[in-house]
Amino acid sequence: MSTATKSAAPAGIPTDDLSLEECPDCLSGNLGWLLSQAHFNLVSELAAALEPVGVSNRGYHVLATALGGEYTQKELAERIGLDKTTMVVTVDELEEAGLAERRPSTTDRRARVISVTKAGERKVGEARALMDKIQSDVLTTLPARERKVFLESLGSLVQDRLSEPAECTPPLRRREPRP
Repeated sequence: MSTATKSAAPAGIPTDDLSLEECPDCLSGNLGWLLSQAHFNLVSELAAALEPVGVSNRGYHVLATALGGEYTQKELAERIGLDKTTMVVTVDELEEAGLAERRPSTTDRRARVISVTKAGERKVGEARALMDKIQSDVLTTLPARERKVFLESLGSLVQDRLSEPAECTPPLRRREPRP
């Protein structure tokens, strides 16, 4: 094997005869890599399924969350985990499509909240049905007794140890895969 095909392995993994083709096996216990692969592939599948509905995965998250209360753009961005610029672009797109509106807050006349239109509510229902179907299909690869535990475990990580991003330079931005 040529040295051009060798790759550095994660700490604790021997590098003898490790080729680029074998590298995914060396990452089989790497939580970051596994979550990244699962995220990319799931979001890609969701994007394809949601395209005919006329709402993006990100747009769905904004709409579904906005249905749960009276939130400003900033509050929605914090709840969903979007940066401010992405949130503005997303709300602009939702407004242009007639799925959401910026309205004055009922509690603070200086603030504007994101309100979901009737058309937006219908889109959330359509999207939720598709997303539930895909999630169910994905989870069928796990034994039935492990599905709830898997989701609860991921939820625990997201609510506890992985609830906030670490400070890093340059800062990372959240992005959906480009079509």
